[in-house]
Amino acid sequence: MSEVRLEAVSKVYSRGDRPAVDGFSLDVKDGEFVVLVGPSGCGKSTTLRMVAGLETPTSGKISIGETDVTNLPPKDRDIAMVFQNYALYPHMTVRENLSFALKLRHFHKDEIVRRVAEAARSLGLSEYLERLPKALSGGQRQRVALGRAIVREPAVFLFDEPLSNLDAKMRVEMRSEIIRLHNRLGATMLYVTHDQTEAMTMGERIVVMDKGRIQQVAGPLEIYERPANRFVAGFIGTPPMNLFPKGTLSDSATVGLRPENIALGRGTLRATVDFTESLGSETLVHVVAEGVPAIVRVGGFSSVRHGESVMLEPDMSKAVEFRD
Repeated sequence: MSEVRLEAVSKVYSRGDRPAVDGFSLDVKDGEFVVLVGPSGCGKSTTLRMVAGLETPTSGKISIGETDVTNLPPKDRDIAMVFQNYALYPHMTVRENLSFALKLRHFHKDEIVRRVAEAARSLGLSEYLERLPKALSGGQRQRVALGRAIVREPAVFLFDEPLSNLDAKMRVEMRSEIIRLHNRLGATMLYVTHDQTEAMTMGERIVVMDKGRIQQVAGPLEIYERPANRFVAGFIGTPPMNLFPKGTLSDSATVGLRPENIALGRGTLRATVDFTESLGSETLVHVVAEGVPAIVRVGGFSSVRHGESVMLEPDMSKAVEFRD
């Protein structure tokens, strides 16, 4: 079994500093795909590196399966890690990069050939096995990095922002590749990203972090519809949830509403159009209502223009109240 358990794990780099990771506790089920997401400096990569054994926790316990790995070196943890920068050996062919770790572990030649061929076939790399990394595109290099992890058949896969160096189209393709990989292998995967779109589309569960602490752990739909606090509401979603301060829509709490839960052109809340973003299938209308900036999502094209007065109708049945 390849469950991953972190129990009150903290990391402090220098005495007196704020913890980079503060009391992080999480149970990852065998075969689960969990995404850690948050802004730069929130502690997500440090958490992943502690699971990998590249950082030592200041306190707390990390287990993989039934084994306490808190103080074990990376080679004894049965994990494989895929990095942002590919980390391929430039003087080795694709075949050699894929087989290198297996050779170090003295696998039989026939087993190495089988694993490399299988990984190359599944990732569409068979025709590139004799090429050097410099002769590959960024997406192909990242596939090699994935293949190098796959051939090891680890208990746990760890991904540290693996798509950050790719262009937008390639990121979408590689997201699909990793999702298919998970579906095929059924392996336990921990994935770190600062991109909330990646988190929402890939994770079975999402761990939202800020300032070293967990803010919410839930499935994508729950986090989107019922964020635990104002930070999660403002971080998750493109565009993010609108936050109306106490007194605007409620006298007792800040109210959060997703842009699609506000109707434009009717209602009792008057607003002024600031600007619009036409995205083809929809238009994002940026408005100011009672001094509060907000975004309204409108299907198709909207003809409203800067300075125009409009009426808004919030769907209060979809509203989330924040009292923090």
